[in-house]
Amino acid sequence: MTDGEPDGLARVRAAAAARGLEIEIRARPVAETLEGAAEILGLRPRDIVKTLVVKRRDDTYLFALVPGDRAISWPKLRAVVGVNKLRLPEPDLALNATGFARGTIVPIGSTTDWPIVADTTILGRHVAMGAGAHGYSLFVDADALVAAYGATVADITTELP
Repeated sequence: MTDGEPDGLARVRAAAAARGLEIEIRARPVAETLEGAAEILGLRPRDIVKTLVVKRRDDTYLFALVPGDRAISWPKLRAVVGVNKLRLPEPDLALNATGFARGTIVPIGSTTDWPIVADTTILGRHVAMGAGAHGYSLFVDADALVAAYGATVADITTELP
């Protein structure tokens, strides 16, 4: 941790270290969109993995890891989770559930270790993700992340229109 570093980054670094997960965090200009972040980082949108907070009917949550060029397939995700109702929560609920604001959410360092469902398309890749604070990106080996958190890997996405 460096002096003046946002709290979210410190939580992410500590959580990664506790699990033996190697990460790299890079400062970057704040981006308004995933495509903008990809351009700043010199990546394709598919190389940025969105961490989506998904709310269950019983007020518990899960993380869905989705490549930037794909969208959640709700029927596929519901089948994997074994429920008939899931939704994206309002920003304040996502913040309360994770300790991170939208656009910075990452399962690493979340205030609660919610279950993780990772789309099969992220495997075998080094990916960028939110880092717990605006203006930063986290880089991690997707397979190492899945292993460190015992994530479920399944086909949970569809192509964007």
